[in-house]
Amino acid sequence: MDSEETLPVVELRVTPRYSQANPWVIQAISGFLSAYFMEYPGFRVLRHADEASSGMHVWTCEIPASLKVPRLLKRLQADIPPSKVVPPDEAASSPPRYIIDRLEA
Repeated sequence: MDSEETLPVVELRVTPRYSQANPWVIQAISGFLSAYFMEYPGFRVLRHADEASSGMHVWTCEIPASLKVPRLLKRLQADIPPSKVVPPDEAASSPPRYIIDRLEA
């Protein structure tokens, strides 16, 4: 078996208030990420979980070096209700966490 290179891992997170305001968005994001997997070789969803401690839905994804996460998020935002993306905290531990939240009124 060939040795596989380790791809960067990122987390996409959805806040409880965004998912409660738009109950169908979790299924929509899962579908979007599945389609992205078909479009971009090397992109992979490693895990999708509902994090009990924060109430967030979390997708842990492997991202090929050629894929830019902001581009993925821009395309995702075109398919879901208006949202804001909180970029990862540079000082935080890895993996980088992108948080999708609803826009402030």
